[in-house]
Amino acid sequence: MSAVAEQTQVEPRLLADRINALEESSTLAMTKMARELAAQGHKVISLSVGEPDFKTPAFICEAAKKAIDDGFHGYSPVAGYPDLRKAIADKLKRDNNIDWKPENIVVSTGAKHSLANVIQVLINPGDEVVIFAPYWVSYSEMVKLAEGKSVIVEGAFDNDFKVTAAQLEAAITPRTKIVMYASPNNPTGSVYSEAELRAIGAVLEKHEDIYVLADEIYEYINFTEAGHFSMGSIPALKDRVITVNGVAKGFAMTGWRIGFIGAAKWIADGVEKLQGQVTSGTNSIAQKAATAAFNGPLDATREMTKAYARRRDLVIGLLKEIPGFKVNVPDGAFYAFPDVSYYFGKSDGTTLIKDSDDFCNWLLNNSFVSTVAGSGFGAPNCIRISTAAADEALAEAVQRIKDAMATLK
Repeated sequence: MSAVAEQTQVEPRLLADRINALEESSTLAMTKMARELAAQGHKVISLSVGEPDFKTPAFICEAAKKAIDDGFHGYSPVAGYPDLRKAIADKLKRDNNIDWKPENIVVSTGAKHSLANVIQVLINPGDEVVIFAPYWVSYSEMVKLAEGKSVIVEGAFDNDFKVTAAQLEAAITPRTKIVMYASPNNPTGSVYSEAELRAIGAVLEKHEDIYVLADEIYEYINFTEAGHFSMGSIPALKDRVITVNGVAKGFAMTGWRIGFIGAAKWIADGVEKLQGQVTSGTNSIAQKAATAAFNGPLDATREMTKAYARRRDLVIGLLKEIPGFKVNVPDGAFYAFPDVSYYFGKSDGTTLIKDSDDFCNWLLNNSFVSTVAGSGFGAPNCIRISTAAADEALAEAVQRIKDAMATLK
């Protein structure tokens, strides 16, 4: 064995057990593979990453430029600038009927960071976190890092992948500490209605020691007439719901990395304490941009949402034409999440498709369309397709998928 090969085998054993136990993000892994193929000269259509293809609205960019000119170049307060925290508190009152003060808000480096902070602050080893599946790929890994236990409750395809109140009640044990969900959902695009969340809330009202981690990052990308409903607006649950949101999706600000929580002060204080030892305050210029976003008009956001709805209709219509695909109609976010299990066990004569991971890898290497296997989202029969791309690219991608399926027998 060469010295290089021996070193490669030894090094992982030197990492902490918590890192060796951690799964790689499936979305980031597929995006990396797609970039490598594109670098080799292949015409890859990347539908694996959950990233708006729109530019950040101009008025937000102008606010960032002004912040630079005004000299916001130093360390920012750990919990965020006061004007941003007030803007977020105002937004929560205006849009979500959640009445928090600035002291209940903590700004972090993206909603992902906010979620991880809360889990670290609330979870002790052995505590259980009920996660509604399909779920975003990082949820269960965040729980693992906190030495908690993920209890996965699966929403049925026929119920648009949504978990019912009865399912939640059956999953609760004396060790349950957090219930964690996203609406609109990544990867399914499903939106929990007010009635559904109130029914779930009624279950939680009976369990005073259980907290709710509500991921609302896709709030503005909602195609329903009723619009978004926040569980944190239910008075009996207000102090036990931690609302997480940010600017990435609704304002096309993924790279700006601004997320936040709205929570009871003792939870916010705990998150601030943790953040003070790990990252401190987040990017000063991005905070000023986010302040403008939350205080400004939503015209650009509404136009983006209209485009996502149009793309949703385009992609879902085309996917329904592919034999064997089971497709539901998402009510929000920018994903399609078809069940492709019809093709498991089929082959192109060279490669056997055993599961969704095989399916996505085969599709990328043969048709140069990157998607993400549902296994990472707790739904192994499905694949996630991002619709955050131009209409022409989406139509070509689905046609490539359709052509590829015709080669499997």
